[in-house]
Amino acid sequence: MPRVTIEVLAERLGLSTASVSYALNGLPGVSATTRTRVLELADELGWRPNVGARALSRARADAVGLLLPRGAEDVGAEPYYMALLAGIESGLAEAGTALMLRFVPDGADLAVYREWHAEHRVDGVFLTDLRIGDPRPALLDRLGLPYLVHSGHRIADGWRFGQELETSLLIDHLAGLGHRTLLHVAGPQTLVHEQERIQEVRRACVAAGIALTTVEADYTHEGAAEVVRAAVQRGPDVSAVLCGNDPMAIGCVRALREAGREHRVAVVSWDDSVLCETSFPSITALQRQPYETGRESARLLLSGLSGSWREPEPSSARLVIRETSVPA
Repeated sequence: MPRVTIEVLAERLGLSTASVSYALNGLPGVSATTRTRVLELADELGWRPNVGARALSRARADAVGLLLPRGAEDVGAEPYYMALLAGIESGLAEAGTALMLRFVPDGADLAVYREWHAEHRVDGVFLTDLRIGDPRPALLDRLGLPYLVHSGHRIADGWRFGQELETSLLIDHLAGLGHRTLLHVAGPQTLVHEQERIQEVRRACVAAGIALTTVEADYTHEGAAEVVRAAVQRGPDVSAVLCGNDPMAIGCVRALREAGREHRVAVVSWDDSVLCETSFPSITALQRQPYETGRESARLLLSGLSGSWREPEPSSARLVIRETSVPA
């Protein structure tokens, strides 16, 4: 079937192409009756806008970019990221903006940003996993390419992630169960949000009278199982474990099961998913609404591209209590 164009609509309706264009784009210059006639015929014939031509005419790409320095198979193993990407895509689609997603080797992302900027591929970008001393913000600032750090808000000397509420939900829950020793299995400590979490967990544990040990893992269930196994072997004083994400919580439960302690040590996860819900025992976790936060990030970046950055919504996380909430 031949493509339906503005010219085809104009010829069928006996109107000028300018009038049809005004009607389709919601611009003044045509009567309400004419606008209705144009829209009805466009719908009947299945007219769709030429996104490339529209972007060119406005000097916009109508696309934003997201580079993930990890393999697609790694992202597929993390339910949080899958829901997050779905939310971002949904929020952008509502505004007629495309998501350009690329998986790149670690360290190769700067060259891609330069390429996207030089070729006008994207109007802005999302950043995730902000690292300490991360070169990406400085480069994007030099390029003049707008960006948003997911779940972050900008302050004078960088970005913060505002994790006080989430930390309080987790630590207050464990303290209420009587736990006084906590093993915090954190993600890579080169990440800004992990450093912020570590500081918040330390502060909350001091306030609650909980002795804290922090160890580092790599966001995988194998990595978490290894560090929890080592902690359990060092001594029996581990009363509760806080894991940085849901795959790590699964690895933690496995290590505790091997040691025969899965029903005597409380486990909580910073992320919730079907993994936590269907695990045996099922795992208490923070439901952080990754799909909705993805949509919110999309709306925030789009607001910035239109010239008016919005403030992020406060966290709506809630704690879902399951079988691993065992008392001390």
